Amino acid sequence: MSHLQISPDAPLLVRDAATALLALHISAGATGIVSGFAAVAFRKGGRSHQLAGTVFFVSMLTMSAIGAGVSPMLSDRISSAMGMLTFYMVATGWMTVQRRTGRVGRFEVGALAAVLGVGAYLLVLGRIGQATPRGLVDGTQPYMLGYVFGGLALLAASLDLRVIRRGGVTGAARLARHLWRMCFALFVASGSLFLGQPQVFPAPLRNSPLLIGLAVAPLAFLIFWMIRVRLKRLSLPRELSLPLQPASLQPAE
Repeated sequence: MSHLQISPDAPLLVRDAATALLALHISAGATGIVSGFAAVAFRKGGRSHQLAGTVFFVSMLTMSAIGAGVSPMLSDRISSAMGMLTFYMVATGWMTVQRRTGRVGRFEVGALAAVLGVGAYLLVLGRIGQATPRGLVDGTQPYMLGYVFGGLALLAASLDLRVIRRGGVTGAARLARHLWRMCFALFVASGSLFLGQPQVFPAPLRNSPLLIGLAVAPLAFLIFWMIRVRLKRLSLPRELSLPLQPASLQPAE
């Protein structure tokens, strides 16, 4: 979301609101990237990891909600749908560590319905873009993005359905669910900045291996952790295995 298409004749209040939304979107995205990389680096379950994860959670929800919510002012429906998908990924990844092991509720059912809708929307956008002479959705994004991320959304939906049918998720599967969703959200943010907005960096860095590496690093984290979790059958650290709540409400040992 590099700009909001606001008419110069629009009221000053509308233009100021658009500028404020853009600033909040950018700052939330930058904060999400920094905190996301920090959360990956810190010891899992430690206080620093939890703090960085909380900042990442709030920042990414803010960024993705703005990206999805201002679609009437954008000419990029793929980015709007990606905002919805990212919001879903962060929310469900967070809820995985908040929900007690082996339990599901209305949230998971609602999330499944939402991601099914987002996935179908992305696939439709991909088909619309494929039918254009240049193969672009709204003249900006390759149609394949609709198919790729639409398929990913439907994959996430199938995993949600599996969790609901089993009555929850436990052990290594629970950690894997948390990690891949958060790493994907971090990839969306890093890719949007380092690959989607190269003009904000000095000319010598644009399209450099450094920016490309930073953009795809979350995918490398994702692959590393999925292999490690599956091979070693890791589970959530105890510090992350209980809902965040005041100490007085924590269950007794």
